[in-house]
Amino acid sequence: MALIAIEEHWNLPELTTAVKALPVERGDASIAFDEMGNNLERLDDIGDARIAAMDAQGVDLQILSLAPPGTQPLDPAPARSLARRANDLAAEAVARHPSRLRAFSTLPMADPQAAVLELERAAELGFVGTMVYGRTGETPLDDPRYDDLFAAAAALHQPVFIHPQIPSGPVREAAYSGFDPMTDLALATFGWGWHLEAALAALRLIARGTFDRHPELQLVLGHWGELLLFWTDRADGLSRVAGLERKVSDYLRSNVHITSSGMLNPALLRHALEVTTPDRLLFSTDYPFQRPTPADIEQFLTAFPTDADRERFTAGNARALFGLDQPA
Repeated sequence: MALIAIEEHWNLPELTTAVKALPVERGDASIAFDEMGNNLERLDDIGDARIAAMDAQGVDLQILSLAPPGTQPLDPAPARSLARRANDLAAEAVARHPSRLRAFSTLPMADPQAAVLELERAAELGFVGTMVYGRTGETPLDDPRYDDLFAAAAALHQPVFIHPQIPSGPVREAAYSGFDPMTDLALATFGWGWHLEAALAALRLIARGTFDRHPELQLVLGHWGELLLFWTDRADGLSRVAGLERKVSDYLRSNVHITSSGMLNPALLRHALEVTTPDRLLFSTDYPFQRPTPADIEQFLTAFPTDADRERFTAGNARALFGLDQPA
C-alpha cells in the first residue's frame, strides 16, 4: 500500500534569520519549536537524510512544505526574494528525488500581485499546490486584494493549504497570556490558538463568497479540519446571513480537504467521516514535529471501515488532488 504524506516541513535558514531580526511584535515566537530536540537538523535537510527518515517511517512520497511562519511577517521585498529562494531550493530537491518528493510553493503574501506571479512560476516548475497562512501582517487571507491569487490557484489547479499561524499580539495578550512564557506560547499555538486561527481563516474565505466566485478552488486544512468539522451545525447559519449560495458544510464537502497531521486518533477519523466524505481525507505526519512509527500508522489504518476508504486516505486522494501521477 502506497503512503503519501502531504504536510512535511522543511526550513530555510535565511528565512528564519529574517524573521528573528524583526521587532518582537512582528516576529513569530513559534519558531522556538523548530529548535527543540533535533527538529532543526531534520528541518534543514531535504536530501538523503530525509529520504532515509521516510524509508524508516514507511512513507513513499512527501510533499515538502516550508515550516511556519513562511514569509508572512516580512515586508514585500524580502518576502519576494526569500519566497523565490525557497521555491528554487525545493524544486532542486524534487529534481534530485523525483520519485520521492513533491513540494508546496511559498508565496510573498505581503505583495499580492507578486504572490500570483510566484504561484504561476511555481506551477510551471511542477509544484503541486501552495501553503499560506490566515493573516499577513494585519491583513486577513480573505481580503479582496487576494482574490486574484485564488482565481489563479483555481485556474492552475493548485490547492491552497492553510497552515496554522500564531495569533496576533493583541489576541495573544488578551486570550493566551497569564502563565509562564512557554505555557503562554503553547496555549497560543499547538494547544489551541493555532487551530482556531486556521479554522477562522477558512471560515472567513467561505463567508466572503470565495467559493461562489471560484467553485473549482480547493483548500486543505490540517489537524482534522482545525476544529471546524466539529462546529458545522452553528457555522451553517452564516450562509443565510452572508448571502452565500450554499451552506458552510456543503463547501466543506466540495472545496476542502482534511489531513491528519500526525494525529492518528480513530475518534477523529470517525467524526470526519460523519461530516465529510472519504474522498476528502489525506494522510500527513506533520514531520518532524510529529513522528508516528510504522506500527502507529498501521494500527490507525485498521480503523477505516473499508479497504477502499483506507487506500483513498493513504494515497488515492492525494494522487487525485495534486496530480501526483504526473512526472515531477
